[in-house]
Amino acid sequence: MGKWVKSGSPWIWMTGGAVSISLIAVLGLLLLIAWRGLSYFWPATVYQWELEDNTGVRSTLIGEVYDREEVPTERLIAAGHVFKEHPGEFVTRYLVKTGNREFVGLDFRWILGTDILSRSTPSDVAMIERAKNGNFYGYPIAVIENGKRLDLVNDAIESSLMEHIDRAVALSDKAVDLQKQDIGSINYAIEKLRLQERRYELDGELTDSNKADLVAKRAQLQKDYLVLEKALFALRDEAARDSVIVRDMRGEEVELKLDTVLDVTYVNHLSFIGKIGKWFVGIGRFVSDDPREANTEGGVFPAIFGTVFMVLLMAVIVTPFGVVAAVYLHEYAKKGPITKMIRIAVINLAGVPSIVYGVFGLGFFVYMMGGSIDQLFYPEALPSPTFGSPGVIWSALTLAILTLPVVIVSTEEGLSRIPSAVRQGSLALGATKAETLWRIVIPMASPAIMTGLILAVARAAGEVAPLMLVGVVKLAPTLPLDFNFPFVHLERKFMHLGFHIYDVGFQSPNVEAARPLVYATSFLLVSVIVALNLTAIGVRNHLREKYRSLEH
Repeated sequence: MGKWVKSGSPWIWMTGGAVSISLIAVLGLLLLIAWRGLSYFWPATVYQWELEDNTGVRSTLIGEVYDREEVPTERLIAAGHVFKEHPGEFVTRYLVKTGNREFVGLDFRWILGTDILSRSTPSDVAMIERAKNGNFYGYPIAVIENGKRLDLVNDAIESSLMEHIDRAVALSDKAVDLQKQDIGSINYAIEKLRLQERRYELDGELTDSNKADLVAKRAQLQKDYLVLEKALFALRDEAARDSVIVRDMRGEEVELKLDTVLDVTYVNHLSFIGKIGKWFVGIGRFVSDDPREANTEGGVFPAIFGTVFMVLLMAVIVTPFGVVAAVYLHEYAKKGPITKMIRIAVINLAGVPSIVYGVFGLGFFVYMMGGSIDQLFYPEALPSPTFGSPGVIWSALTLAILTLPVVIVSTEEGLSRIPSAVRQGSLALGATKAETLWRIVIPMASPAIMTGLILAVARAAGEVAPLMLVGVVKLAPTLPLDFNFPFVHLERKFMHLGFHIYDVGFQSPNVEAARPLVYATSFLLVSVIVALNLTAIGVRNHLREKYRSLEH
């Protein structure tokens, strides 16, 4: 036993066990997040309940079961609930998503198992997804086409409804594209003309010729705008031409305009293959659509784009600065108290709370640098800030400073592993020190540089606190990248998956609806970080194989 302990085998087993437990815990957490998030997109069965409360009042309820729990009977009695007969020690209650927000008031309600008279899954009940006011549950019974009511039954109503919805969605998409692209470009150009005229005034160059030229350009843009506006209203009117008549849980007929309807699903008669298809469609729309209803519905594409764009911009900024600093400290700086203090400062920077970096970025980058840029290059826009307000460029710079120590330390470690014989051989062959660094040392240290970049990306992609001060917002109307010159707008605010999780989880007006989205967005953020890291790891492995021969 003593020899076995002295051999070090127990420590190997303990280390292996600790690593295994850690991996199991991490995988378990990821599987939990994935299960809770991805199950949100699975088409849930729509039930119809016949209820009778303790006063004898009967009602009908249609919706999806979101959750269930066992509640002690004594707690319900203490809360004032009266039972016709004692149901036992526990009562099952269900959290039901009822939709129909404009008539019911709340999307969710609890029902007690003791109040349920019957429960069924009608095949002709439909879940109608809308752009506003959430889902609507009921029985589609007719389609109104251009003012004419078409009473259809069974499969005929479903096929006709889907045909009319596809038409309305296509027209609505055209209207949105027209508004964002063509009309947005004209508005952007008109604003540019206004700022140009203001610049002429500030510089004292507003001549009659310049003013006439600006007036002519503005008149032409306004003429084009009126033409596009007319086309936009025509598309909206065409999209709102048709509607559907739905009989809801109250037994009343409700008319829903199809320009607000995104999709209709008869969940209860979908096959398993059909549900898988709807599941993939739901995931695709979540990834590609814009958010709706205070971020509790729709997709998260702007947040995905903002996260990836900001992280890539941060990587472009932090890598050269981190590499140059590491090369100086390791290759040029002489050992002494100043160099030692610099290394201590770099190490201490890694331990500074991220919110402190956010405060620094707000004060230095946004107010000082951004305000100075506005004064020098954009005086015509003042007092409205251009770069003097939070934006994606300041977020990238702030996170670059936050992750700079990681890149410096990792690069220095890589430089220290390169044999001195390689440097001496290069110098002996007549290369200068700069050429040796550029052609030999830095390429051999590139895997270590990529390791630092991987760690920097992993940390930057998950940071939220500093971004709340220097650029991220709840909802960004436009992306930092569009078709308007100069095409990349680094001064704009952006959305971020991490902040989206915080906003949906803690600032949402509809907690129950937002809860699954928190898991789905969390899983998406982890997936984005993993994708970025795998890309960087692939590049690192390629570089490692490429320069492996130089190490021997």
